[in-house]
Amino acid sequence: MSAGTPSVPGGDRRGAALDRVRRVLREAGASDEAIDAAVQGDVLDLLAVDLLTVPSRRRYTPRDVGEETGLPVEVLRRMWRALGFLDPADDEPLFTDLDIRAVRDVQSLLQLGVTDLDTALQLARVIGSSMARVAEAGLLRGAGTLGAEDDSVLAADAFVSAAAQTVPAMGRLLEFVWRRHMQAVARRAVMLRAATRDSGSGPVLAVGFADMVGFTLLSQHLADDELAEVVGRFEEISYDIVGAWGGRVVKTIGDEVMFVAGDAVAAARIGVGLAEAYGDDDLLGDVRVGIALGSVLVRDGDYFGPTVNLASRIVGIADPGTVLVSDELHAALDDGAPGEFTGRPLRPRVLKDVGRVQLWSCRRQGGDDAGGASRLEQRQLRRERLGRVLRDLGEIRAVGERLVAGSRRGPPEARGD
Repeated sequence: MSAGTPSVPGGDRRGAALDRVRRVLREAGASDEAIDAAVQGDVLDLLAVDLLTVPSRRRYTPRDVGEETGLPVEVLRRMWRALGFLDPADDEPLFTDLDIRAVRDVQSLLQLGVTDLDTALQLARVIGSSMARVAEAGLLRGAGTLGAEDDSVLAADAFVSAAAQTVPAMGRLLEFVWRRHMQAVARRAVMLRAATRDSGSGPVLAVGFADMVGFTLLSQHLADDELAEVVGRFEEISYDIVGAWGGRVVKTIGDEVMFVAGDAVAAARIGVGLAEAYGDDDLLGDVRVGIALGSVLVRDGDYFGPTVNLASRIVGIADPGTVLVSDELHAALDDGAPGEFTGRPLRPRVLKDVGRVQLWSCRRQGGDDAGGASRLEQRQLRRERLGRVLRDLGEIRAVGERLVAGSRRGPPEARGD
């Protein structure tokens, strides 16, 4: 420990951690003065991440990068913002040799005609938003997590102890997943091309939404770690069921998942599978599912158009534990999987921004047999238990609020009661 190291509490564990971090950061090029200042400012973990994830000194301003690479400064700024980063000041030496290399890679793609500037910027937005989520999940949940320790020295120690293995491994893993997804996207593109040629419009896909019932109310009564467990379980089941039947999860937004499938039968199997899986899960409540079939617009891995809007509206009126489908999807099921599913027509509904539509319930053939009845009974019991728990929590909260309000007003004698 250097002579200028601030005196900090924490005992032998913290001192040993600081010694380990100091050795690693010195090897990465940090001075003792910089390390001591980071300890004093309680940002040693930030210094560790800076040095070990981007092992190259910041020394180029935006103008320097332009002069070094020939890329116009304004284009560099647009690309940087598209990636999701703050716009640097003209005189800020933010960029490193790694950034110079990345700029040259982009220039090579532009010169080869693989992409144009507008497409490159849109791709940068997709990459930036995706990598931001990956980085946050990996840093705050994975090995060397920063969220496990409140002290920056201990957090830095946790990070540096694993960074030598996890940072390169994560880079290789990201490349592997990207290559595999490129392969899968190419296969889907070929099928969509054929479908588009046949239909004369956008590809015809089944689009579905599954919405967890009671999530908003439940989230008000759960601690953060309990809520995270619920959300994690929700996503786990979604990805498992959708992937098992050949669909793709487009995105999850809190208590809702959006998925697509190449045909009506796969979509129905996904929808019914989700309803059954959530209904049988002890941690989660029911979901409502809405699915529509029709032409869609595909852009940057997302889907748009009237079919998506219809599916989104359908899920909003579905009852807990049920699957509602559009008239087109119901007709396709009769052709593609006769006898596998049964449906009941609902009275025609007028949906906002959609108009008057005919919808159908969808369930497995025989879903109302004893097994189905037993599942419904289990759901009802779980709903009743959840309702009792939430009512009890509400009463406890109300009592606590009254006690807090009373303590603020002072003792009875002070109030003249």
